[in-house]
Amino acid sequence: MRDRIDREYAQPLDVEALARGVHMSGGHLSRQFKLAFGESPYSYLMTRRIERAMAMLRRGDLSVTEVCFAVGCSSLGTFSTRFTELAGMSPGAYRRDAAQATAGMPSCVARQVTRPVRTQPVRNEEAPAPESDLA
Repeated sequence: MRDRIDREYAQPLDVEALARGVHMSGGHLSRQFKLAFGESPYSYLMTRRIERAMAMLRRGDLSVTEVCFAVGCSSLGTFSTRFTELAGMSPGAYRRDAAQATAGMPSCVARQVTRPVRTQPVRNEEAPAPESDLA
């Protein structure tokens, strides 16, 4: 499943289509994926798309809108919101800053240094279960 998402990140993927490919219901696939990898299939897909977008923005030869559609997002607003949540800045600000910060750096190093790290909870993500005081 993760390999398919990694391979086809720019295609229009949704949980139901992914689930059909592995003969599961969408709900079951989402639960099993989250148990195995700690995040929903949609969250994983969007993180992959944002990572690819970051690489394209570092190159600097495409506009933010072109990058948005190239990585498979159909809404510039959703792309910008998710990018900001994961990268901590807007795509345009990232494009400006990354070009300066990674100048002269090998791409493999630049990719590791600029990998998105979630700094705040994502709106649609489930809140962690509260710890019990009954122990």
